[in-house]
Amino acid sequence: MRKRRTLQELTIKDNFMFAAVMMNPENCRRLLEIALDIPVERVEVSYEKSIVYHPEYKGIRLDVFARDAQNTHYNVEMQIARDALERRSRYYHSQLDMELLLGGVPYEELPDAYVIFICDFDPLGRRKYRYTMEHICREVPDLPYKDGSHTIFLSTYGENETEVPESLVNFLKYVRGILPDPEDSYVKRLQDSVRQVKASREMEERFMVLQEMMRLEREEGRAEGRAEGRAEGRAESVLVILEGSGPVPEDVRERILSEEDLSVLNSWIRLAAASDSVESFVKKAF
Repeated sequence: MRKRRTLQELTIKDNFMFAAVMMNPENCRRLLEIALDIPVERVEVSYEKSIVYHPEYKGIRLDVFARDAQNTHYNVEMQIARDALERRSRYYHSQLDMELLLGGVPYEELPDAYVIFICDFDPLGRRKYRYTMEHICREVPDLPYKDGSHTIFLSTYGENETEVPESLVNFLKYVRGILPDPEDSYVKRLQDSVRQVKASREMEERFMVLQEMMRLEREEGRAEGRAEGRAEGRAESVLVILEGSGPVPEDVRERILSEEDLSVLNSWIRLAAASDSVESFVKKAF
């Protein structure tokens, strides 16, 4: 039986801890500046998208979603395993664009979008701390191709320290677990943020919910894709999240467990995660 980890065991490279720390807009803003080597103004971090269960995505994702004062959109994810990163970045870009297009944004007004993977390995094998991927025209390499999409791979196993800012090297060494210069102010700030997350009762509850979601997801995978198994798992997920806000009345529990429509259950999961009480969930859901 798989042993459950505790919040106290997590480090910055764990997806949950990374997402929790980056909920602080200043932590996120400074990371973007370091990763991209450009000034970034005020950022807004989407709490709902970054640290809750997303049933419409492929499994559980704990990314950091943010936008800056120029409406540039960012999707940042911590990576510890090689998993078709180049093609996954294409999927992530499509998700960012589709959400905006469905919201009514015309093609010509699509904002710039960055997908950033922080890898605890060398994703491309060239020993670089940063790989910046841009589209070009093969026949005319110097022809600008401004589709607004940018993909960045950061590697904790880079060796080109003289080619990138010291602040980026220090951050990536911190992620890898190699203590960088203790005078690095951003790393010290992240260390303080990690301690604050570990001391937070709310974050401990959210981490427990996440573990429960992962357990249910594994069980659903063993259910051989039966719709009733997926519906039952989604209903249990709603209840687990709601119970973090207080006791669930029996009539509400029965109503949730009797629902078989996966789209309804998926919407309830998002609503439960965003609700601060069982009463507010019931008012909006039923």
